[in-house]
Amino acid sequence: MKLIKKCFRNFTLMKQLLFAILLITSIAFISFSFKADKEIKYTKITLGKKLFSEKILSKDSSVSCASCHNPKFAFADTLALSIGINGNETSRNTPSVLNMKNRPYFYYDGRAATLAQQSLMPIAHKFEMGLPIAEAVDRLNKNLLYKNAFLQVYKETPSSKNLGSSFEAYEKTLETVNSRYDDWANDKIKFTAAEERGRKLFIGEKAKCFDCHFGDDFTGDQFKNIGLFNGNFLTDSGRIFITKKETDLGKFKVPGLRNIGATAPYMHNGMFATLEEVLRFYNNPKGFFPHQINIDSSLNKPLNLTVKEQADIIVFLKTLTDKEYVKK
Repeated sequence: MKLIKKCFRNFTLMKQLLFAILLITSIAFISFSFKADKEIKYTKITLGKKLFSEKILSKDSSVSCASCHNPKFAFADTLALSIGINGNETSRNTPSVLNMKNRPYFYYDGRAATLAQQSLMPIAHKFEMGLPIAEAVDRLNKNLLYKNAFLQVYKETPSSKNLGSSFEAYEKTLETVNSRYDDWANDKIKFTAAEERGRKLFIGEKAKCFDCHFGDDFTGDQFKNIGLFNGNFLTDSGRIFITKKETDLGKFKVPGLRNIGATAPYMHNGMFATLEEVLRFYNNPKGFFPHQINIDSSLNKPLNLTVKEQADIIVFLKTLTDKEYVKK
């Protein structure tokens, strides 16, 4: 019996010793982590990058900007509509935030004039991150790590202005210029026969892609109604929501095509899962859905692209995807 009691006492002492070691180790690790993070020399860009993945900027701390703008998927989403707090769906498809540095406005309807302005809107949106900006700023000020980081970078505590500024600084670095197309444009490679056929179709009069998708990022930054509004089952009225002009009914911002091979599904509502579906639609938009309202006049007639021509255009479009996001 004495032996049992002695073993029990020894076991209890060992447990207490082990608990003490674990406690000391945990405290030391936390202290080291905080000290290490405190010593990080933040810039606007690195602070913005950290905030981009910060979940305390959502009401229930469940999602961040990166939850929908996922770096693994070229800063877009793989869902037609993304999922915000409480399982709510977004009202539109999540576009990539790559190559946004030179855009004159943001959102499909152009409601935001700057990246700084745009970056705060999803945080406050009730179905996306659901956190009033004043509350988001308050959380950052109560977080010693972020408070010190903002003081280091901006010489002031977190505010709505410098929060937007840090997001903007980071997102302006997300430019991609390392695609197969860039190699071709810089005379490093030659296109395959199919890629070259697709390129010529893309810029030619038959496919007319280049009429809307031009410039370094393959967008003219215009608003177009391509036939995805009929007031029935296609009810998103687009740009008119902002301008209140009847001529803008059903119009949406023409997206850039860089990294298009990695950002499916497509269109403002994510209704097309593949580029093949997109090309079939553009080949005859007026024959795709009934009762289209205010469709652009350039789309009144079918393009009459053959299946092979559509395939060649897709092969070319895939050259626009940066090598970092090309599926191996």
